[in-house]
Amino acid sequence: MTVAAGSSAVVFAALSDDTRWAILTRLGREPASASALARELPVSRQAIVKHLDVLAAAGLAESEPRGREVVHRALGARLNEVAHDLEAIARGWERQLARVKQLAERTAKEQS
Repeated sequence: MTVAAGSSAVVFAALSDDTRWAILTRLGREPASASALARELPVSRQAIVKHLDVLAAAGLAESEPRGREVVHRALGARLNEVAHDLEAIARGWERQLARVKQLAERTAKEQS
């Protein structure tokens, strides 16, 4: 099965790693360079860069050259899209559960 680059599955795969989650959480507070992130997290700078690449590919982060540094920041728009998708799924489940409840109550009433 091939997963499209912009799909929610790519976002969830990117967020499934604790280090990437920590990086994204940190970038949500304030943009930072890979070196600054490596000083704050128990991960090498090289590993941070690889994690940032995954986050960028999922549309969750972007980088911007600033002088001799590259600064990375979180992108909330993609997370908002995924949250919207999850809300739609939740509404569907709520409708299904309401139907099951209604059927169970009707069956119980008929058996009384």
